[in-house]
Amino acid sequence: MAATRSDDVGDIEPLTEPRLVKALEMVAPGTALREGIDHIVDARSGGLLLIGELDELSFLYSGGVKLDIDYTPGMLYQLAKMDGAITLNANATKIAMANVQLMPDPTILSLETGTRHRTAERVAKQTDALVIAISQRREVISLYLDGVKYVLEDIPAVLAKANQALATLDKYRARLDQVSTRLTALEFEGGGTLHDVLTVLQRAELVARMAVEIERHIVELGNEGRLIEMHLEDTMVGTAAEKAALVRDHIASGTDEQFASVLEQIGRLGHHDLLDFGQLAELLGYGRKLNTLDYPVTPRGYRILGRIPRLPKLVVASIVQAFGSLDELLAASDTELESVEGVGETRAKDIREGLRRLQEINLVDRYLQT
Repeated sequence: MAATRSDDVGDIEPLTEPRLVKALEMVAPGTALREGIDHIVDARSGGLLLIGELDELSFLYSGGVKLDIDYTPGMLYQLAKMDGAITLNANATKIAMANVQLMPDPTILSLETGTRHRTAERVAKQTDALVIAISQRREVISLYLDGVKYVLEDIPAVLAKANQALATLDKYRARLDQVSTRLTALEFEGGGTLHDVLTVLQRAELVARMAVEIERHIVELGNEGRLIEMHLEDTMVGTAAEKAALVRDHIASGTDEQFASVLEQIGRLGHHDLLDFGQLAELLGYGRKLNTLDYPVTPRGYRILGRIPRLPKLVVASIVQAFGSLDELLAASDTELESVEGVGETRAKDIREGLRRLQEINLVDRYLQT
């Protein structure tokens, strides 16, 4: 029987590019640049802003007025009344020129119809600059970066999307907690399978990806996204550590470099590949066609030990190295546990008590979920 696939989740948007996130931060509500842009939108004067390394963009210029002055929202608004583009330095703290005619390569393909937006798209494809086109009639703000167009939405629309994404994240996190609790019980009982492990791993990655989408919304919301950011931080507590410990527990073999590589490869999987347990099993070092439902696995103990309060990571690593698996740790005598480097009598008692509490808490959680 081949590895199974989980199909009970919907598609998630692709991960956001770091440069786009940085651009959204620059124009988020509450920033000085956004204040100036909003003045231009309200006045319906339209505008074209070019933000980047000035020396690398000068070949595009034709004419213009050299200014080299500090940026202020009011000055940007006044300069937008003139024809042509306004150029700013890379962090938008200086206005370099105004009334500039930009002359990008006319052979570069553009699907835009208006002159301002066509110029913006071509400049973005030809350079590394961020180009912002502000529509005069439609009051639309368009960002062009690396040849990609991103249209800023109204704050209420972004808030609605963010809240909808939060609701989905809450559902994903609840499911993650459910399958994680089940896996913990099976690990204490010695009855876990590779399918159980991959279910938790898949859910942890889906939660992480949804969080990335919400972070994009938070960036775009600026100072309007504080409550959503607080909700996100509260929801994501422990998920990254859970995923990393799970991979350390069940990666077939490998060094720290290989462990990091596996985490990176999981993050790069396409959505449909992430739903394929065969792909996940292969990344962990198992056979792609393995019957994950019947294949027993034993954790090394990183995930369980990581939940014990005030237990340093170095001590966790020493315990795992000494016993090799959670089963061996649970079967070890007090003397054997105390003899591990960094443990000792007092910490050994804390570990035993921590393991006992985790079993009790897990039993309660499982009862509440039934």
